[in-house]
Amino acid sequence: MKTMTCKQLGGACEEQFHGNTFEEIAELSKNHALEMIQKNDDAHSKAMREMQELMHFPQGMNAWYENKRKTFDCLPKSEN
Repeated sequence: MKTMTCKQLGGACEEQFHGNTFEEIAELSKNHALEMIQKNDDAHSKAMREMQELMHFPQGMNAWYENKRKTFDCLPKSEN
């Protein structure tokens, strides 16, 4: 199992997400962001807007995804 923070994934806080795959962590991060946006958290709303802008450019989104996946791959496994 590995751990990444919201900020490591382009978010706005130090919330930690734990998973065995990058996809698991990405899904937890997405759910967290949506929850924070529902709570009218400005920082998370801004981060989500920036992510949505990337989605308009497939190359940018693919580069972001691969960069975050490489970060995940380099992380040590945790004891959780």
